[in-house]
Amino acid sequence: MHKPAIVVVAFNREHSLKRLLLSISNATYTTKDIPLIISIDHANDNQQVKVLADNFNWPYGIKKVIYQKKNLGLRKHILQCGAHAVTYDSVIILEDDLFVSPNFYEFTSAALEFSADKSYISGISLYSHQFNVHSRSNFSPLIDGYDNWYFQFASSWGQAWTKNQWLLFMTWYNKQESLTPNASLPANVTRWSDKSWLKYFIAYLVESDTYFLYPRTSYSTNFSDMGTHIGKDTTTFQVPLDFGNNIQYRFSNLQESNSIYDVFYENKKLHNYLNVPKKQLCIDLYGKKEIQKSSRYIITDNILNYKIIKTFGRSLKPHDANIIHEIPGEDIFLYDCQKAQINPYKFNTYRKIMYSIKSLNRWEAKIVLFKRIEEMWYNTLTKLGL
Repeated sequence: MHKPAIVVVAFNREHSLKRLLLSISNATYTTKDIPLIISIDHANDNQQVKVLADNFNWPYGIKKVIYQKKNLGLRKHILQCGAHAVTYDSVIILEDDLFVSPNFYEFTSAALEFSADKSYISGISLYSHQFNVHSRSNFSPLIDGYDNWYFQFASSWGQAWTKNQWLLFMTWYNKQESLTPNASLPANVTRWSDKSWLKYFIAYLVESDTYFLYPRTSYSTNFSDMGTHIGKDTTTFQVPLDFGNNIQYRFSNLQESNSIYDVFYENKKLHNYLNVPKKQLCIDLYGKKEIQKSSRYIITDNILNYKIIKTFGRSLKPHDANIIHEIPGEDIFLYDCQKAQINPYKFNTYRKIMYSIKSLNRWEAKIVLFKRIEEMWYNTLTKLGL
């Protein structure tokens, strides 16, 4: 059984670190030889963070506080922390604005053990997405009876690696000079700051055709506290945590799983339900992909002027379930892109919005509208320097 070291990544958010350490100390452990490393990036205003780390009691193994001699920045700091996987054979990385489930260590240990001999797994996530960061819309993976799903998108809100997984990534990373835009990556990912380590790991997953193993229920959640890279805190990325007892994990391998998603949050197995060749199908239910010349067929909710082979409704959740179970309707379209044809349908914006939010009364709608206008006005004034 893997016994990964826990590495906490901190900077200048004392209250965030205190909250994370409390959740770690309240977790369940079946051994008392777990290394805890608290790595603090250098800053002129974070001495209290170091005091907090120094005073934190860790009864489950050796505690080590590392205070960087110079400021590394997020990308270099995470890469340095990830390298502890080589020393300890496996590692869990937790940034200071996270909060963990009492079962986070037991789940991660089991997932690392499961993944150790599987070359298609390049990391373990403790966090489970409910939000598509590309389209800014709701997301949930298909439930297929297992405690995990697969995603070609690296995790930064609680992640773990074995020594081998980390070394394979770093071998690839050390050959990269920069990340250039291409159709295989979402445009917003390549636009992320050069301080992002995550965009490189995402590119690595796509290029190597490997995945992160994600939990069905989340074992970490993200407070998104205000800091260097976040202007204000938000609950957008908060997800429910697992608080169960005596859990036995049932992991699927890649062949067994029906819950496999590409870097665009699209289900990679939908071709099985559409009777079209996998290599000729573009799955674009979120509308964020470029249509490639090799894609004869496309399934999307966009209104396109191609021959419609079949239509589906948007009623079941998640939305890919509507295709699997052939729910009738005119919300999602399977097109033959080799045959031009006028599309008689109109995009139903209201139906799509209500599919995502369930309900919004008039009073709530007014508050949201005025708050959004206020934020847009503030951002405009800020850009103008007023």
